[in-house]
Amino acid sequence: MTAEQAVAPVTAETIEDALLSFLAERVKTSVTPDQDLFSSGLVSSMFAMQLVVHLEEAYDIAIIGPELKLDNFRTVQAMTGLVLRLHDASADASADASDAVGDV
Repeated sequence: MTAEQAVAPVTAETIEDALLSFLAERVKTSVTPDQDLFSSGLVSSMFAMQLVVHLEEAYDIAIIGPELKLDNFRTVQAMTGLVLRLHDASADASADASDAVGDV
């Protein structure tokens, strides 16, 4: 996670902006939030794995099991939704763990 990402709140807008920048840099063209990255030929299955690693590292989330489906990576909007879901679930789990430790 970069210092900029650590300071910026995790919102749909910040995630979407960061993903659009990341993709534009990697595929050398601009994309729209609702553009199908696979049908447009911009993203291959190999690059999709790089997206998984990027999202996990950038947002301190784990993308495993049922979340590793193509539809979660088809568009920037879908990836944004995935990050928000997993980030919120992670935050909830951390809060529950803190509560459990406090109860001991």
